[in-house]
Amino acid sequence: MKVCTITCHDVYNHGASLQAYGLMKYLKNCGHDAEIIDYKPDYLSNHYNLWSVDNPKWEKNVITKYLYLTLKIPKRLRERARKRAFDKFKDEFLQITDIRYKSNDDLKNDTPNADAYLCGSDQIWNCLHKNGKDPAFYLDFVPDEKIKASYAASFATDTISAEYQPVVKQRVEKLDAVGVREKSGVEILNKLNINKANQVVDPVFLLDKKDWNHISKKEFQEKYILIYDFDNSNLIKKIALEIAKIKGYKIYTIHSGKLKYADKYFTLNGPDTFVSLVRDAQFVISNSFHAAVFSVLYERSFVIVNRNEAINTRMRDLLDDLQLKDRLVDENYNLEQLLTAIDYRESKKVLDDKISLSKKYLQNVLSIQK
Repeated sequence: MKVCTITCHDVYNHGASLQAYGLMKYLKNCGHDAEIIDYKPDYLSNHYNLWSVDNPKWEKNVITKYLYLTLKIPKRLRERARKRAFDKFKDEFLQITDIRYKSNDDLKNDTPNADAYLCGSDQIWNCLHKNGKDPAFYLDFVPDEKIKASYAASFATDTISAEYQPVVKQRVEKLDAVGVREKSGVEILNKLNINKANQVVDPVFLLDKKDWNHISKKEFQEKYILIYDFDNSNLIKKIALEIAKIKGYKIYTIHSGKLKYADKYFTLNGPDTFVSLVRDAQFVISNSFHAAVFSVLYERSFVIVNRNEAINTRMRDLLDDLQLKDRLVDENYNLEQLLTAIDYRESKKVLDDKISLSKKYLQNVLSIQK
């Protein structure tokens, strides 16, 4: 069967790239001809723009704009190495459509041919951002005679504002099947009187370690704590320095930013290196959902803290479902407890059951007769 997926696959974020690969690769493992729709609307296309002025006060005149760009361009040129690493991953591992689409109308006018269409995974329905309001991420462009369903779509929040509830309800009701990633997503849809939602696992979990090791070729022998921090969190820093002092581990970091306490930086590397870094770490400390996912997959010691942005239901629901909620910590953490090795036996049983149900959901979706 020919299956097209649509998600935020090319936004220079490790988790976004890896979940896109996970669903595509699993579908291929099942014998389907799977392809990711190269959907890049304007609001997802401004990454690594050398000439953008991000602060309006610098656009007052030509002189201030010139000064701004003079200060910014050298750093932006250095950071383009990260863009090249992500582009290399995309070219090597993601099978995408030959045509790039920039709007829902583009997709309607020249819909990529497939028997079934899946929207997801990741935060495609997050109404705090433009993608959550974009009809394309609800498969609005797909003809009614084709199978259309979501897989692990995420709202990323506990609620959506009343302003967007009617349009979300209208669009989701048109899907033949609904798979969301968090139990909070099921609850959001239940409140909209949509009772056909299934909770399914993130696509990363559809693949096993062997599949992921196929793309994570780098190996790290030194003992280290891995930091993936979007917020320059003081809490993450405090925990990392305490554990490093007790254990004698080095500190590695992935995310770019103002973090200055690491021993090694991997801010210009792509998603394949991200997987290797999680796999080989002695400890992972992060506020990233997919850092938690890969830590569980590789059964690493890890700690998650909440993000400043209100998108923390993802981590909370994941860890709660897997009986690992003590790994989500705040300022009142117990260091001795964090250093106690995680017993993954019960979590693995729960996860294996959820993976089986998720695979069954996909099988049922792709067996729909229309």
